[in-house]
Amino acid sequence: MTSKPHPLLASYLQQLAVHPLRTKAITTASLCFLQEVLGSNIAKMPVKRPARDAPVLVHLLARSHVDMRAVKMAIYGFLVSAPISHFLVGLLQKAFAGKTGTGAKIGQIVASNLLVAPIQTTAYLASMAVISGAKSVDEVLRTIKAGFFSVIRITWITSPIALTVAQRFVPIELWVPFFNAVQFVLGTYFNARVKQLRLAAVAKQAEKEKEEKE
Repeated sequence: MTSKPHPLLASYLQQLAVHPLRTKAITTASLCFLQEVLGSNIAKMPVKRPARDAPVLVHLLARSHVDMRAVKMAIYGFLVSAPISHFLVGLLQKAFAGKTGTGAKIGQIVASNLLVAPIQTTAYLASMAVISGAKSVDEVLRTIKAGFFSVIRITWITSPIALTVAQRFVPIELWVPFFNAVQFVLGTYFNARVKQLRLAAVAKQAEKEKEEKE
């Protein structure tokens, strides 16, 4: 006897079926927001203190790293990441619908890594450049060139594993929440790791400048 899904999951899956893009956009925006906030807290980023006369709520939000960057990450998730993923993954699922053989499963993994992942990676890096303050196309392109192979290499390692697990153990109607969970965990880790490396680099530069002055 198959157990019924949790009422909240059932409601989410219903919304996903009726309003797929809207549901994915809201979900991705929320997860991107949380990734940024958790990443900053895990990395112990310095808090940007608001004015002393700012409301108590503003101080509490700042202390938790709920800032404009987190809001921008949510906007990225809603307007960029979710629509691109919805369109590309939808095409991938349609192309391999009803095909359950080993060759089809391998083909789906290869297509995901060679066609879907590069587009998603490029969109991600371009968005991160803009969020970080890039003001020209050249700055955006430099960010993409600098980070593309590092990000795509990680994707090529993790994506086949996640997709293989999904193909074997996860019903296709649960693929969206499953991949959201995987991306959230990985995204939070990489977000925190990048911030830690950035803090280490700043500290190293400050130490070097101090030694030069002495």
